[in-house]
Amino acid sequence: MAFVSGIRRVLGGGSSTASSILQSQYTSIRFNTTLTSPKLFISGLSRLTTDQKLQEAFSPFGQLVDAKVITDRATGRSKGFGFVSYATIEEAEKAREGMNAKFLDGWVIFVDPAKPREPRPPPQPQQEPSETGFRTNRTVGWCG
Repeated sequence: MAFVSGIRRVLGGGSSTASSILQSQYTSIRFNTTLTSPKLFISGLSRLTTDQKLQEAFSPFGQLVDAKVITDRATGRSKGFGFVSYATIEEAEKAREGMNAKFLDGWVIFVDPAKPREPRPPPQPQQEPSETGFRTNRTVGWCG
């Protein structure tokens, strides 16, 4: 709404047509972002954020099913993002509005709808070395 009122001031304040056009565009943008699943993607997490801290931060908005910070396999440290699942879509929408662009462990976090995981292509078979001990890399050429 602040965007619409700012544009209205720039245009001179009297143009009701420009105001109604901007108002309709603003409402269409806002209502196109409804959730279709109760799972949320949280980005911008601190390296110190744990599953427990994430659960404590998001539990006031409804019944949490799961709160998971994604960690690196090698180091065990947070990768800076995680997922939160609620029992209903309404609770997830409430949490999204309440926690988006808020501070958690000193970092600003962003809450977005989670997208389904895309299928990975099947792994490529390993090429065996030739008689000379070299193998062919199709994209670069010969390598040893």
